Amino acid sequence: METTNKQLLAAEDAALATSARIKYYDIVIDHGHGAVLTDVEGHQYLDLLASASSTNTGHTHPKVVQAIQHQAAKLIQYTPAYFANTSAAKLAPKLASLAPISGPVEISWGNSGSDANDAIIKFARAATGRQYVVSFTGAYHGSTYGSMSASAVSLNMTRKMGPLLPGMVKVPFPSPWLKEAGESEEHFVDRFFAAFKLPFETYLPADEVAVILVEPIQGDGGIAMMPPAFMTKIYQFAKAHGILFAIDEINQGLGRTGKWWSIQYFSGIEPDLMSVGKSLASGLPLSAVIGRRAVMEALGAPAHLFTTAGNPVTTAAALATLNVIEEEDLVARSARLGEEARQFFTAAQAKYDFIGDVRMYGLNGGIDIVNPQTGQPDPTATTKLIYRVFELGALIISLRGNILRFQPPLVITEDQLAQAFAIFTQAFDELAANKLALPAGADQIGWQAKN
Repeated sequence: METTNKQLLAAEDAALATSARIKYYDIVIDHGHGAVLTDVEGHQYLDLLASASSTNTGHTHPKVVQAIQHQAAKLIQYTPAYFANTSAAKLAPKLASLAPISGPVEISWGNSGSDANDAIIKFARAATGRQYVVSFTGAYHGSTYGSMSASAVSLNMTRKMGPLLPGMVKVPFPSPWLKEAGESEEHFVDRFFAAFKLPFETYLPADEVAVILVEPIQGDGGIAMMPPAFMTKIYQFAKAHGILFAIDEINQGLGRTGKWWSIQYFSGIEPDLMSVGKSLASGLPLSAVIGRRAVMEALGAPAHLFTTAGNPVTTAAALATLNVIEEEDLVARSARLGEEARQFFTAAQAKYDFIGDVRMYGLNGGIDIVNPQTGQPDPTATTKLIYRVFELGALIISLRGNILRFQPPLVITEDQLAQAFAIFTQAFDELAANKLALPAGADQIGWQAKN
């Protein structure tokens, strides 16, 4: 009997918890190659999400597949908690050498970006003897208790689960849509730096803060870059008060932004700790916390180790992934094709009054959809758009209800990118002509859905 999307989803629904998936489209992905995905019914889609930026090298890249198959035939698992394995032993120094951190650098393996950010909390507290962790509104650092406690992007990540990890303090992120009309960049930065300092001036002793954790470019918060002047101010504040400075490169690292690391958009900033995951092993479950040796040596085993973290297959995939990024020059490719995308969306912004701000850093963009009359976010129009794009053969989702998340694999071809632009143009034209309708159950779609 033929298996359909509807049949498989119905069977899965009986066993899958609501909390396990953010709802968008009723499809079951069966296979993929490069930037193209195919569902169980044979429908093909351009992938403009790259599995939440976890497949920067595309789907089933031949060199990654070969590395996985070769390693799986040799050794699938023996816990790195007790013994080294060949691929992890080779990967550790290579990854450490790529980190934007000078001096001796060490790493510790994990299974997901979430536990890599848990590690930042652990190592920072241990190295400083301090308890407090400062992070930003709009941040997504993961969904383990530690990383979730540092996040501030969805109420469903706090609702019904408190108390969360103690000692966590949130400060406002200077998102571009919070800039007031006519406000200069200097005033904007000064206003948010004053808000940043307020806790330190009223209830938060700086000498009890272990670490400031930041996404240089927020991912799920809206693909929004921290203003460089603001980054400099908080970095200097951290250094002046003996506070460690940590960056989350899980979503935005490994060439996504047209640079190896998103922190490289900022001059004079060198982190003490950083978290890496998602595309590190082309989507296989592998993460790492990377940091200065003095910080990383603050803990002894088994403070941060896991039975399967850094296992032979995932680290073999990561070695192949890093080699593909280098050999195919995907960082430069991301920058070049990202510029083409920026030009397309900027031209669309001039043509369609419902397109607000356009932010593009490599093949990595946030496109705001707004109400033309008020300039305010328009989640209804955004949901209409993403569903029309889906009907036309491409997968894209929304962030914050009104932001198009554009993150195709870095291996997307020029022809495929042109095809994506044609799909967007048709969807934009149809929205402008008031021809698009909301899908059924629209109130349960995306990050803003309530439970």
